[in-house]
Amino acid sequence: MASQYKGYAGKILDVNLTDGTIGEYPLTDTDREKFLGGRFLSTKILWDQLPPGTDPLSPQNILVVMTSPMTATGAPSTSRYDISAKSPQTGGIGHSNSGGHFGMHLKRAGWDGIVVRGKSETPVIIDINEDDVQIKPADDLWGKNTEEAQEQLGKGGKMVIGPAGENLVKYAVIVSQERVHGRTGMGAVMGSKNLKAIVAKGKKKIELAEPEKFRAGVKKWVKLLKNHPATGDLSPKYGTAQFVNILSEKNALPTRNFSRGKFDGAYNISGERMANDYLIKNYGCPSCPIRCGRVVELDGKEIKGPEYETLCLMGSNLEIDDMSAIIRWNYEMDLLGMDAITTGNTIGFAAELNENGLWKNGIEFGKKENISEIIHKIAYREDIGDELAEGTRILSDKYGGKDFAAHVKGLEIAGYSPRAAVGHALGYATSNRGACHLDGGYMAYFEVNGPMTLDPHHYRSKPAWTILDQNLLAAISAGGNCLFTAWTFVPKFAYKLPGHKTVSWIITKFLTYTWFLISMLLAMPPALMKINLPVLPHSKFIKLATGMKMDFGKFMKVGARGYNLERLFNIREGITGAQDTLSKRFTDEPLIKGNPKTKVPLAKMLPPYYKLRGWDVNGIPTEKTLKKLNLEFVDRARLQA
Repeated sequence: MASQYKGYAGKILDVNLTDGTIGEYPLTDTDREKFLGGRFLSTKILWDQLPPGTDPLSPQNILVVMTSPMTATGAPSTSRYDISAKSPQTGGIGHSNSGGHFGMHLKRAGWDGIVVRGKSETPVIIDINEDDVQIKPADDLWGKNTEEAQEQLGKGGKMVIGPAGENLVKYAVIVSQERVHGRTGMGAVMGSKNLKAIVAKGKKKIELAEPEKFRAGVKKWVKLLKNHPATGDLSPKYGTAQFVNILSEKNALPTRNFSRGKFDGAYNISGERMANDYLIKNYGCPSCPIRCGRVVELDGKEIKGPEYETLCLMGSNLEIDDMSAIIRWNYEMDLLGMDAITTGNTIGFAAELNENGLWKNGIEFGKKENISEIIHKIAYREDIGDELAEGTRILSDKYGGKDFAAHVKGLEIAGYSPRAAVGHALGYATSNRGACHLDGGYMAYFEVNGPMTLDPHHYRSKPAWTILDQNLLAAISAGGNCLFTAWTFVPKFAYKLPGHKTVSWIITKFLTYTWFLISMLLAMPPALMKINLPVLPHSKFIKLATGMKMDFGKFMKVGARGYNLERLFNIREGITGAQDTLSKRFTDEPLIKGNPKTKVPLAKMLPPYYKLRGWDVNGIPTEKTLKKLNLEFVDRARLQA
């Protein structure tokens, strides 16, 4: 359905692989106003179209590929797009956001998104050349790795699965160029439909509501990012791996299946080590001035270097400090199409099961000789790989070890120790897609690895801060920007604080003990926040691109509204407040022996979190909250039935 707003292509493609029908999905401007794009528009489509209780790997599941109003506009870091479905890992909302150029190509082909239904009897691709959309055979592509498949597909934007997706590994990914949609098993959903790839190409231009103001503003925004220490210096220099050393120093680096927070070999897998000994050059996604990507060499070939999550979860979490080996494993996982976060977690959990005599599997901490073989076996579901392919939760159901199984709702924990940052732990527990550091609000940046931090163990301050971060990052994602553009929210002077201990201490105390001001901000009506923040210009640029009435207040409401709809989707699928939890390793055992503050006081944080969210004691949004967020189409009574 065409849109009155600029910035959008105005059409959603609807493809049924079972009967081969191709049409348009009738998205309304009301939905665009409420949810903007990306994961939130996708969730609304899934809410409307997906029957509750659908098996995630059945033909009835729906895969939604969705861009955002900022995608392909030329604004900084706006090559983002989202892929959503019901997750085979959690049974709840699944979504994964990535950069690369596919989203830009899709929009230039004249489509904001794609709804994929059903299942083909044989392997296929969806080939989009503007209005010419075809379902084509892909027998010659089936079995190829993600690099081979993309090369064979030729020109245009491409998103593909590898052997892991074909073999329905629960944490299979979707790859475009070298960028990865890593979490919640979207590659397995694509594989379950016998869909090897989607290709898009076109030359349509994206119209802007106020093009001159938009382009002039882009120059200022790029300057802001290039002149900020986080986005103009540290990230280009060290990438996401800049956090390895500092997290180890702060006792927050996952080590030995999250049993410890410090790793003696941290430097050997750090961003500094990569920059000094391995880095050939850095690179960035289209339209991104940050350029945090790493290019390294493997066997005489230039390839993508590993991100922070891979370095710690395939490194310190397994007690391995061999950078060369991790570079190789990272490349192998990308070729096969596997999520490195879940892979590292699952192997680490299996090592502890083995150590405790619960499952003799040949996997050991510190043992690197068989890791490549294990990765291969997972992708092809061979031998022990067939069980490892199910992930940590299923392994713990079968073999035990639930007390040290590092997952939430079935999604493995990302690379920050929950016990070192209790707000981040709360984010893990309440994140709609499971233990995600980004959807959870990335509180670690304000507790341990950022330049300006709160007291990481002060639990009373964390519910308000966590909600603020969750809503803000969710809105930025729905609008179409990379979340790293939010780092400019932290003022430049903060990066000099580590050298001024007294000033740093004062700021930490102020941020920690004025949490009630954040609570007041969360309760403030959007009408009282009709501003656009210079350090977070996202809301202003959505207005300039689309012509939509948008300010910071409305932008934050979009974040809250979408976050609540995802929550409601999960509740409808049987994922309740009872699953807002962490394993006993994190809630019952202190990270530092004898220091009870280094346990996660989750039971103390959840009730105020629920109250601030406008949820009842069971974690269900109240009728008042549904009305406040314009979610009246949700039948709350039916959810509770």
